[in-house]
Amino acid sequence: MPITSVDIDPQALTLTVIADFTAPVRKLWDAYLDPRQIERFWGPPTHPATFTRHDGFTGGLTKYHMTDPEGQTYHGYWNWVAVEEGISFEVRDGFAGEDGNPNPELPTTRATFEFSPTALGSRLVTTSYFDSLEELEQLQAMGMVEGMSSAMGQIDGVLADLASFAFGNSTETQLIGDTQARVSRVVRGTVAQIWQAFTDEALLRRWQLGPDGWEMTVCEVGSKAGDTMRTQWRETQSGESFGFTGEVLEITPPQRLVTTERMVSPADQNGEESPETINELTLTPVEGGTLAAYLITYPSTEVREMILATGMAEGLEISFVRLEREVLA
Repeated sequence: MPITSVDIDPQALTLTVIADFTAPVRKLWDAYLDPRQIERFWGPPTHPATFTRHDGFTGGLTKYHMTDPEGQTYHGYWNWVAVEEGISFEVRDGFAGEDGNPNPELPTTRATFEFSPTALGSRLVTTSYFDSLEELEQLQAMGMVEGMSSAMGQIDGVLADLASFAFGNSTETQLIGDTQARVSRVVRGTVAQIWQAFTDEALLRRWQLGPDGWEMTVCEVGSKAGDTMRTQWRETQSGESFGFTGEVLEITPPQRLVTTERMVSPADQNGEESPETINELTLTPVEGGTLAAYLITYPSTEVREMILATGMAEGLEISFVRLEREVLA
């Protein structure tokens, strides 16, 4: 058990938990910032967590839920107040309804996470600040201490399974709920470099091509909410072509880009439009580069299965390899 002390101070209205790990600080930090990793330990074993948004930057937002054995979900959120890369972060931690919006009937806390090296590895000091003694006692009665202890007890297992998150692994796809999928990969390069690669039209034409033999003939990237985005590719030998159109919904350089996307195909000429998805791209610095994570929301389970079956993730992996080899080398 990594927890070495738990201190409840009713005078200062704080709950402080200290935990020690044999892994270095970078590994522990990444475990909290990488949604693929934190959802493996944030919920107790009987209530696994799913993170549908995890920004990890000042002003960002995290949305997650835990699912009990009967399938009931319990939702929460973080508002990211401050981030000092590799050292500490501060959030406002609260409960949410099934729609993901904050639940005003339950208290919120200010929580700080401080990471430091030790002779054997690393230490995490988590301090929760409460607005009143009643709130402290309420959350304590709801099992806050037991929940944190159970969650932290799972971190060692996640840190030991480092191969699953090693730099160089191919693009991976995780199904979330009935209509979402998270497609993610660690890409060699800084957040600023990867952001530029995703938003600079000249760079996109060099790497976002899929299999060899294709060229990007149209590339229009929006720079603000409401802008239209258009891309089109052509197979150089056969002349076969396809493309996408969409709209920028949200943009927070250099970490987050949310757009709609719809394939432009011959079916459109018959008055039938392809299904539209919402693509949320988040860039997070991790060991070995930048985690590029797409959360894609589809209109239905059937559409999700249809699009994933086209080899979308495989095509993205080919493009990421080209990005590292030809743009970031």
